[in-house]
Amino acid sequence: MGFDGRLLSGMSVLAAVVETGSFTRAGEVLGLSASGVSRSISRLEERLGIRLLERTTRALHLTGEGVRLYELVAPHLAGVEDAANTVSGAAVSVRGTLRVNLNSLFSRYVLAPRLSEFTARYPDLHLTITQMPDSGDLVAEGMDAAIRFGPQPPSSMSSRLLLVTRVITVAAPTYIKKYGRPQTPAALSEHNCIQYIDPQRGKPFAWEFHAGKKVLPIATSGQLTMTDVDTMLNACLAGAGIAQMLALGVTHHIESGALIELFPDQSDEKFPLYAIRPSRRLPPAAIEAFLNFCTDICKEQTKP
Repeated sequence: MGFDGRLLSGMSVLAAVVETGSFTRAGEVLGLSASGVSRSISRLEERLGIRLLERTTRALHLTGEGVRLYELVAPHLAGVEDAANTVSGAAVSVRGTLRVNLNSLFSRYVLAPRLSEFTARYPDLHLTITQMPDSGDLVAEGMDAAIRFGPQPPSSMSSRLLLVTRVITVAAPTYIKKYGRPQTPAALSEHNCIQYIDPQRGKPFAWEFHAGKKVLPIATSGQLTMTDVDTMLNACLAGAGIAQMLALGVTHHIESGALIELFPDQSDEKFPLYAIRPSRRLPPAAIEAFLNFCTDICKEQTKP
């Protein structure tokens, strides 16, 4: 089969559809209409004589032949794109549009106070911030990077550890006044403990208490189970129950007296925060600028 520019163009469109999850988002990346993307894929399928995508009203899926073709051509497309970026200056110039998915705690307490500094430093970069569960599909959502808490499952995505924060057990003074303060972790079995669902497993996190290398698991229960950190925090502040929270998001409440840390001598459990890059569809300098900025501000969070 002879090679021509239309074949390369079709392969690029296919890669964009796979990496963004839809004709519409691929069109936004490529500067085409959704119908233009669809026509390009149809021409590529006709040229190759195989069906590459199964289309339904709700989703797109690669066929077996489509998977094999994408796996073969993606590394070469990346090389072409890197070469073009280098020549055009995109590899060293921070510009374009960056879509990032951020954990709400990181977004609110770490990044938001520094965003004016970031935008002033990179005036040609437009940042779109979204929030979705830490288990969401970044490629399908068209994200260029994500900041997520928790150990990351094995995948083809690259990840960078930004910081670790303590897991602490807290309650509001109003709760303690009404129900008493548990003196040991074991006493939590007699208290109303707010449960938080692990987004990766779909089940509540198990409560553990760490003191050095010693780990004490405690079975807890309560009337409330949450999937939203802000709702859990506000419920705890209102005296609805005892909660295990990340220190990153509640330290200021402890300092103000709005929350009380119950077992500070058994709070050595740490939880990691990662930056994840799922896609190559952005000039390298832009994504690196954002990740390096996040790395720097997270280092400041962990200074003694």
